[in-house]
Amino acid sequence: MTHDVTDAPDEPLARRVRRGVVAVLWWVVPLVAAFFLWPTSLGGCTTLTVVSGHSMEPTYLSGDVVVARCGTPHVGDVVVYQPHDAGGARIIHRLIGGDGDGWTVQGDNNDFVDPFTPTDDEVVGIARLHLPKVGIAVGVVTSPLLWLSLIVVAVALLVWPRDEDDEPDAPDEAVDPAGVDRSDEPDEVPAAVPTVPDDAAQLVAGAGAGAP
Repeated sequence: MTHDVTDAPDEPLARRVRRGVVAVLWWVVPLVAAFFLWPTSLGGCTTLTVVSGHSMEPTYLSGDVVVARCGTPHVGDVVVYQPHDAGGARIIHRLIGGDGDGWTVQGDNNDFVDPFTPTDDEVVGIARLHLPKVGIAVGVVTSPLLWLSLIVVAVALLVWPRDEDDEPDAPDEAVDPAGVDRSDEPDEVPAAVPTVPDDAAQLVAGAGAGAP
């Protein structure tokens, strides 16, 4: 019996590479997600706003989600701003005039301008992406508790001890009790049964018949 050992040295290396790739992904995926989705409430640059009302129709409808990113606003941009004297409320309207010291803002469906003149410091994001009718899931995605939980899980999986030999070993070849491998020896042939010639069988039969 012959054993193919050409692939054996590559198996441990392949396992190490696979584990390394998984470990890197556990860090890269959360970091990329955090870069694009980390909310401004936690110091990030992304604001997810669920549209409520009809002031931005037909651009945005109630229940739509608008993804805004921080940046330098200009006239004509749809922005999310949070006036200091509005009790923490966020408003998504379009800049129609002014500058960073005080913008003139109006909803696309309104025939009047907003009573607020937000500065650049009050603009939390410029609209970059429109997601129709997905406002239900936004409350979960923007929850700080969700992000903290993901970070805890990622760190736990990274530091959790791993068994380097987690794959089961192949069963050993059967060996003789004396420690000798007899797997290459030919199978034993059963011993031949001696046969009696026909003439001798007849003589034995005749002798038996003549006995009293």
